[in-house]
Amino acid sequence: MCGIAGIFMPKENETVLRQRLLEMARRIRHRGPDSSGVYHSSEAYLAHERLAIMDLESGTQPIYSPQRDVVLVVNGEIYNYQELRLQAGDYPYSSQSDSEVLMALYLRYGVSFLNDLNGMFALLIYDTRDSSFLIARDHIGIIPLYYGSDHFGQLYVASELKSLEGFCQQMDQFPPGHYIHSKLSLRPMIWYSRSWQNEVGTKQDLGRIRTTLELAVARQLIADVPFGVLLSGGLDSSLIAAIAKRLMGQQPLPSFAIGLEGAPDLAAARRAADFIGTDHQEIHFTVQEGLDALRDVIYHLETYDVTTVRASTPMFLLARAIRARGIKMVLSGEGSDELFGGYLYFHKAPHAQAFHEETVRKISKLYQYDCLRANKSLCAWGVEGRVPFLDRDFIDVAMELDTEDKMIKNGRIEKWALRQAFQGELPEEILWRQKEQFSDGVGYNWIDSLKEFVEQEVSDVNFSYAAVNFPLQTPRTKEEYYYRSIFESYYSSPAAVMTVPSARSVACSTPEALAWDPTFLMADEPSGRSIANIHREAYHVS
Repeated sequence: MCGIAGIFMPKENETVLRQRLLEMARRIRHRGPDSSGVYHSSEAYLAHERLAIMDLESGTQPIYSPQRDVVLVVNGEIYNYQELRLQAGDYPYSSQSDSEVLMALYLRYGVSFLNDLNGMFALLIYDTRDSSFLIARDHIGIIPLYYGSDHFGQLYVASELKSLEGFCQQMDQFPPGHYIHSKLSLRPMIWYSRSWQNEVGTKQDLGRIRTTLELAVARQLIADVPFGVLLSGGLDSSLIAAIAKRLMGQQPLPSFAIGLEGAPDLAAARRAADFIGTDHQEIHFTVQEGLDALRDVIYHLETYDVTTVRASTPMFLLARAIRARGIKMVLSGEGSDELFGGYLYFHKAPHAQAFHEETVRKISKLYQYDCLRANKSLCAWGVEGRVPFLDRDFIDVAMELDTEDKMIKNGRIEKWALRQAFQGELPEEILWRQKEQFSDGVGYNWIDSLKEFVEQEVSDVNFSYAAVNFPLQTPRTKEEYYYRSIFESYYSSPAAVMTVPSARSVACSTPEALAWDPTFLMADEPSGRSIANIHREAYHVS
């Protein structure tokens, strides 16, 4: 993983803007501690902070066209870059990196090359031939990207919010699956569009689920550095680990799990690792270590969303331990719950149309929650996370699957179709293990202790002034209040506050899904186990 930053449409002095760019890059150097690169002219400023994963010797950035009249910086990985090299035709590559093919494709096809990419990326291109620039983000928003403007009308872009804070009056997350090409519009335009976004799935081939996910894992195993897998013992991470280990044969595969002593995830991860054959390592943390990390977590995550902070804290601690062991890349299981309706409230979906529409909405919000958590928790320590479930081709197959086969009914557990497709890949108790939120699975005492802690830290008097202290997106609970207080100690501008989605329902993310069950409207706790009947009755015989 890397970090990128850019300034376009400059109005101020070149020396001032170059120093500002360097400061923007410095703030995200944790994302790319291996090397730095800068380009600047009178019309554009680009910076790159590199975490070397592919082509360690010659994959530095910025990347220049053969005539050095086009310049590119990119954060991410392009998994189908070998095929794209053939597609791009004769091009004088100067490296073996997956990133340089983007330059070849841009020179040959222009903006339309985005539709050919299978990967995760955020990229900036400046073209001196017509003084144009291109900003683009991957299909789902696996890689973070923010943009903003100042009172001069200068446009800023960076991998993380912290690079923009203090420089911009307007800021926002750059929308996934969109691009800006300055010759067309300065507003983001859609490049990623799929039929399943509007149509309920009807295909019934479970075999395609298995083969396409296996291909996705195989694509994402390519790296020139030591790598491993995150293994919580749940269905999703265990499947990714099992496929990766099978593809690697006798080659060792490190796996990592984190939890409090006695955490359900630790026990399940041990069983899964023993069956799969990974070189498994358990990382134990204490409640106090988690509490001590909260300020750093919120600084790096750039959010005050309760469920995100809860889940990110153990992942943040895990990432530090992983990097200390020399691992720079890990595979993870994010995205499966959104694709297959794996959250426990989906068992209340009244019909296939409602179920499918909710999965589409959940996928569209991943960049604000789980993708943000996984990327920034890992990148805080210079670790790259790859997510095979969000592979472009696998998403299409999963979302075109007959929605009736996803629904939690007739005695079927959540994600029945995915489990059925991988019969024999895992022990039965892992393959059919019920959904456990990560922040719960690391140990139920983690959430309980957090709530007790903030109850002590935020007095009733302080909380009574929540609307006065935080008029924008006023916190509804003491836990929200506490996280928001930390957030605003780093990111105090109203524009920064509004880059975080407003406090969502504890049961689910959309008003449509809230209507599935009246108890969803009354819940005040985002942990799935704490919502009435959700954890105990997550599936039923009808």
